[in-house]
Amino acid sequence: MLKAFFAAALFIATQTHAQYPDKPIRLVVGFSAGGPTDLPARYIAERLGAALGQRVIVENRTGAGGQIATQDVLGKPRDGHNLLLCTHFEGINLAIYKNAAYTLADIAPITQVSRYYYAAAVANTVPVASWEEFLAYAKANPGKLNYGMTGRGSAQEILALELGKLTGIQMTGIAYKGGADVMNDLIPGRLHFYVSPTLGVLPHYKAGRLRLVAVTSSERLAAAPDIPTLLEKGLPFVRYGWLGVCAGAGTPPAAIALLNRDIGAIVRSPEYRELIEKAGSVALASTPEELGHILRETYEQTARVAREFDLRP
Repeated sequence: MLKAFFAAALFIATQTHAQYPDKPIRLVVGFSAGGPTDLPARYIAERLGAALGQRVIVENRTGAGGQIATQDVLGKPRDGHNLLLCTHFEGINLAIYKNAAYTLADIAPITQVSRYYYAAAVANTVPVASWEEFLAYAKANPGKLNYGMTGRGSAQEILALELGKLTGIQMTGIAYKGGADVMNDLIPGRLHFYVSPTLGVLPHYKAGRLRLVAVTSSERLAAAPDIPTLLEKGLPFVRYGWLGVCAGAGTPPAAIALLNRDIGAIVRSPEYRELIEKAGSVALASTPEELGHILRETYEQTARVAREFDLRP
């Protein structure tokens, strides 16, 4: 039944290709330019534009943990010309904010584009060289270290809180608009600690501008084989985030099917896979239904953590 639906939708998409897209497409990113969400978005946008025969313009709408971008897309015509680089933040924000201006039902998933892991990044000004040394220093200086987060209830805050509970360390959270802003304070040492998507910190680590003391993957990453996992350090802590492309509910099925096909082809290309793997991520495409399941799962997991740490703003 499902295969028949998508076969029909793809047929319609092919037949109506002259009608859609009939103008430039916006791909809205909820975080700052140059960050771990922005770079894959721009790669996909350039190649999707070539496939569709229309420009795909990346627009950064930062703030409120991605909510400004989400509301921007959902507030525009749902005709396939307004897309969102959706992330786990869509589910997180719904679990954290009681008065969020959207629901899961407002979002039409199109395809996943990557899964990524996190790295525990430490400023060079902190006198540690390993995970064990970081824990010892933090315990010897309770409350004196600060950590970065991209908004209340963000993945960075949740992960830092979970790590603090598991290890018994105390740090103070500082909110930023996006990962690029965090780097501006972490590199000179005004910020001490940041649990970041690997894409945002690996280049700085390789340039010697900060230290990475652990990663949240189940195995060491090919892009950073010298960095141990938290599992190796005895912590049962494996966490990952994801990126996808979504639209507003009510977007024509033909447009969803066409976008799923063309974006999926980009994600499965060797060039995209190489780009993503260099950053410590995994290139993954999906059906809209699979991405919808991931989105609901993210919401449910975050709701449990929000209750545990009382993360309601």
